[in-house]
Amino acid sequence: MASERRVVEYKGASGGWGSVRGMSSTLLNERDGPAALGELMRQNKPRGFMCVSCAWAKPADYHAFEFCENGAKATLWELTSRRCTPEFFANHTVTELRGWSDHDLEQTGRLTQPMRYDAAKDKYAPCSWDDAFAAIGAELKALDPKSAVFYTSGRAGLEAAYLYALFARLYGHNNLPDCSNMCHETTSVGLKKVIGVGVGTCVYEDLVQADAMFFFGQNPGSNSPRLLHPLQDAARRGVEIVTFNPIREKGLEVFINPQNPAEMLTGKETRISTQYHQVKPGGDIAAIMGLCKYVIAADDAAKAKGKRVLDADFIERHTHGFDEFAAKARATTWDEIETASGLRRAELEAAGEVYARSSRVICFYGMGLTQQAHGFENVAMLVNLLMLRGNIGRDGAGIAPVRGHSNVQGQRTVGITEKPELVPLDKYAAQFGFEPPREMGMNTVETCEAILAGKVNAFIGLGGNFLRAVPEREAMEKAWPRLRLTVQIATKLNHSHLVNGAVAYLLPCLGRSEEDIQASGPQAVSTEDSFSTIHGSIGRHKPASPDLKSEVAIVAGLAKATLPPNPKVKWDEWVGDYSLIRDQIAETYADEFHDFNARMFQPGGFYRGNKARERIFKTESGKAEFTTPEMLSAAGFDDAPGRYRLITMRSNDQFNTTIYGFSDRLRGVEGTRQVLLMNPDEIERAGLREGQMVSLVSDAGDGVHRQAGPLKVTPFKLPDGCLGAYYPEMNPLVPLSHHDRQSKTPAGKAVPVRIIA
Repeated sequence: MASERRVVEYKGASGGWGSVRGMSSTLLNERDGPAALGELMRQNKPRGFMCVSCAWAKPADYHAFEFCENGAKATLWELTSRRCTPEFFANHTVTELRGWSDHDLEQTGRLTQPMRYDAAKDKYAPCSWDDAFAAIGAELKALDPKSAVFYTSGRAGLEAAYLYALFARLYGHNNLPDCSNMCHETTSVGLKKVIGVGVGTCVYEDLVQADAMFFFGQNPGSNSPRLLHPLQDAARRGVEIVTFNPIREKGLEVFINPQNPAEMLTGKETRISTQYHQVKPGGDIAAIMGLCKYVIAADDAAKAKGKRVLDADFIERHTHGFDEFAAKARATTWDEIETASGLRRAELEAAGEVYARSSRVICFYGMGLTQQAHGFENVAMLVNLLMLRGNIGRDGAGIAPVRGHSNVQGQRTVGITEKPELVPLDKYAAQFGFEPPREMGMNTVETCEAILAGKVNAFIGLGGNFLRAVPEREAMEKAWPRLRLTVQIATKLNHSHLVNGAVAYLLPCLGRSEEDIQASGPQAVSTEDSFSTIHGSIGRHKPASPDLKSEVAIVAGLAKATLPPNPKVKWDEWVGDYSLIRDQIAETYADEFHDFNARMFQPGGFYRGNKARERIFKTESGKAEFTTPEMLSAAGFDDAPGRYRLITMRSNDQFNTTIYGFSDRLRGVEGTRQVLLMNPDEIERAGLREGQMVSLVSDAGDGVHRQAGPLKVTPFKLPDGCLGAYYPEMNPLVPLSHHDRQSKTPAGKAVPVRIIA
């Protein structure tokens, strides 16, 4: 790549004054008052409220400001003074609002009353809670339960999620897709298969004991900025941090701590990564194979001298399949690895040398690995690497998937899953006196397929912006009005609320930072972070409207209106006192949630346990599994003249589908999201010029025309054959069939496209 040519980039560090300005901009835009700033001081602290943004840890030894730029934006966005009232809906048709941008829809502010869609007027009209519950319940009673889908985003607490899963199974289905299906389901499936648990093996304390950290496809600068604090500490004590990512993300390059006055005044930066390798999108299997090949070769050489590089005892006692994998690593040529990864042998050997000499290694990863057509192999290869030197199941080491939404991991823990084998259904049966459904439910991709086929009649969304987040958006929006019933539970208006079924309701809920008063008094909820640690959360801010209900109360209200009475299912009591729900969770999941109420406000949270961390591997073999991949590219398609690998990405001014503004400061992109990032050599080879407007079309080869644009050609540091553009705007280009082969996670990190000038 011609690095001397002009590229768009951010010249500063992550954090610093740019972070402060980003938070200040949201504060001014949302017209938040001083009370909102006060709420930030309670964020992610014991007896405070847990951030609704990412799922990063909430340490016991917290900072004075235990929030990051994006966490502050999420809270200020929720506590906005703007209100989306019935008067607003009276002045705008749904068809008109459908033409508004995602940003402008959410800028209308907090929803204040339950609303019913009036198809004759094409407008939402206010209704009472009782009428909404009764009408929705009547609709659900009239349907085959298996034609209904209960979707969740990752923001609802454990209490609401547990009741929602119970409601679905009492109603008669396991159709419980959630946002994990779109991001880290590859983790849940992959880790479950190879180490017996569907979550990472690290705890927060491991970060101070590791002597090397490897990052794959994860961007803490935008997606989990509080991670930058322990990374800065690690870098300062000499921990080697090796990064593999197609994009050079500032959060993994340099950092200025906004909470350090000296750094803020002097501009002193901390360099984070000691090595940074711009792997080709989909090239991680090959890159990790290169690391493994180096380490195995080093061990072969050491054995001749009576020494070892591999942890032979761990491999012998705790793993299965090593010999086959090692043979594959030895047989794979460096030419094959270089071609598939886009990296040189010398670069991979330098990274391999760091791994080989380090005693305790943590491997972090994000959706750069999981959102690939062979994402399972990505995750399994990372486990292979860790197992070579026994870096699973000991302090200061392990696998660390960095989850996105605040409680997405926790919701799966308490029953939000389409996979009945992951839920203690026999306990459900005894606890609540019914026979729960045992057949497989639908995940997100299967839900979309069923909607397109006309097999879904009802969709209830507990948060989220489903139609913006899923692949194949154009076809999905055309099929959506065929649904009989759509119900959306939300804090703010978004695009999914404007594409409705024949009967449609919009139900406004409390935010996590808001006071939740029920019959027994103020209530708390709980969440689980990326380290399998549970935290209590108490909102204290005045609710945006007196007509809001909590997510717990809404789920219970829907369930009561739908289901026959059951003396063991006490919806009213549970709504009145959430501690009673936690008692039920503790009964269903006794090993993990014993003494739930007593432990939930423990500083730093309570750890629910992890068998793989104890080197107890609940796999088919009873051991951790080495996986021998059949491919070196995770992309799922071959390169061809004119075909590019598109990375769909988020800016640092958004969270998932929520667009806070139009500044992607950390990449140097300002004022627009309609950009196409490509390296200068690629621009020249394609016969394009900087600033030219182009479109992208799908090159999936399935005969379906998919197009997105116009996009402004923008020179950026990317590998050859690679393009970058923003999610969710590029979702129309992602075929529903383009997903991880085992988890069905949409493969948005390497999408086959062509450019139309």
